[in-house]
Amino acid sequence: MAMRVGVVLLVLAFISGTSLAARIIVGDSAHWTFGYNYTDWAIKNAPFYRNDTLVFMYDPPNNTTFPHSVSLMKNLRSFEACDLKKAKLVANVVQGGGAGFEFVLKGRKPHYFVCGERGGIHCTVGLMKFSVLPVRRHCQA
Repeated sequence: MAMRVGVVLLVLAFISGTSLAARIIVGDSAHWTFGYNYTDWAIKNAPFYRNDTLVFMYDPPNNTTFPHSVSLMKNLRSFEACDLKKAKLVANVVQGGGAGFEFVLKGRKPHYFVCGERGGIHCTVGLMKFSVLPVRRHCQA
């Protein structure tokens, strides 16, 4: 009987821990777009937790909008300089359409997000960059 109670509690703890993860639309109603200050947005929406899902929503390329993408920068120096040489593309120009591109925050490490389009101009001039450091969510008893 004690074994069953322990297993049930373990399952409930797992379910409650995963159900606390949030689905967060990057930029809120502005979505992922040129000229919005995502660093301010990230500061206002912090803290971010492990297993939260960031949703990047942007229009696919067309005659009226510039294309956007999502890249992860390797380190803070590359992020600050918008140096895309070692950036990893995680969502191309069409993946942000519809329900958007979802990125789950894993691990307790900094994530440096940028738009890598136009040779980094969207990152430098367009303010399309932000960083998050996911923290562990503490269960409340």
